[in-house]
Amino acid sequence: MLSAHEVKQLELKANEIRIDLIKMLEEAGSGHSAGPLGMADIFTALYFNILNIDSKNPNLAERDRLVLSNGHICPVLYTTMAHRGFFPVEELKTLRKLGSRLQGHPHREALPGLETTSGPLGSGLSQASGMAAVAKMDKLPWRVYCLMSDGEQDEGNTWEAVMFAAKYKLDNLTAIMDRNHIQIDGFTEDIMPLDSLKAKYEAFNWYVIEIDGHNMQEIIDACHEAEAIHDKPVLILAHTIPGKGVDFMENDYKWHGAPPGASDMEGEPKKEEQAKIALKELRTLRGKIRSEHE
Repeated sequence: MLSAHEVKQLELKANEIRIDLIKMLEEAGSGHSAGPLGMADIFTALYFNILNIDSKNPNLAERDRLVLSNGHICPVLYTTMAHRGFFPVEELKTLRKLGSRLQGHPHREALPGLETTSGPLGSGLSQASGMAAVAKMDKLPWRVYCLMSDGEQDEGNTWEAVMFAAKYKLDNLTAIMDRNHIQIDGFTEDIMPLDSLKAKYEAFNWYVIEIDGHNMQEIIDACHEAEAIHDKPVLILAHTIPGKGVDFMENDYKWHGAPPGASDMEGEPKKEEQAKIALKELRTLRGKIRSEHE
């Protein structure tokens, strides 16, 4: 159980990551906003509390492996890795620029600490399952964490991996799904209804934990609970708010693939004001986080 001080520090770090997210997306002029903002708490918990990793030795043999299946939310991965010390924070300004190591989808050989190249949705869970199977066969101690979106549950490849992981009892595999109910064309339940995801995964013999994806204590407790499960892979079904922390982005699927300042959207702030407003809201939120724990 984390102390109130420890929770506060992680929440403040997640908010710093959101602030740098907005800055890098504005600088790039392209990229995804909603998913990265929504997953900042989970990435913070993983990189600053859960994962066995060493930014000074990113190829540490016994390190935990993190696979990002929905590679389009890589701005939150890059920002969290920079804050964790894998590369300079200043490099975030190069997102999506020619010659940058920070491409629109992660490229494994471009950056220390990346385990896979991602792009095609639905592939990550298969990659993660393969890694977990290797660790089981060779009796290695590391765990595999696979981050994936709810929208990519539309992909058949995902369900092949779900069956594979259950068959081989990959209890060293934890999948974390960003259940934010949006994808690029609209709301998931309008495009291809997904619920009940918990019942579906349980029917495939997975152990499922449902959490508030913005509650730091719940995130960390769920990861520890997953470590204690035997003979089953674990899905952490994390309910999140897309665009978390920026009022005009929250729960609006139009921000799935749009950065602040890219275009004027009906009912939204003018494009030249979007990043400024977003940063002001996030900086104000930082003060609220402090006061809640004092």
